[in-house]
Amino acid sequence: MMMIALQNVPKKLRGELTRWLLEPTPGVFIGHVSARVRDFLWEKCKTECGNGGVVQAWNTNTEQRFTMRMDGNTKRSVVDMEGLKLVFIPENTVPTHDNSPSEES
Repeated sequence: MMMIALQNVPKKLRGELTRWLLEPTPGVFIGHVSARVRDFLWEKCKTECGNGGVVQAWNTNTEQRFTMRMDGNTKRSVVDMEGLKLVFIPENTVPTHDNSPSEES
């Protein structure tokens, strides 16, 4: 099984992916393809995503039972920590909530 999630990409790319995969919700594609087709689709997404971003995940024989990769403007990145794939969110993109009392009189 493989999944591709697209963010802010041209409609043409989404249309091309529907030839190979199902799109159960806008921008998310799933299917079962060979490793060769998976890599082909990854390269196509990377070259045609424009200013958008792409995330690809697929099942494999690891402790997590899957692996993933990201490219483009996703606001997140994949970090390998001792063999585990983790999603890193830069500190400046995490919303903060200021719970301090207001200075109204």
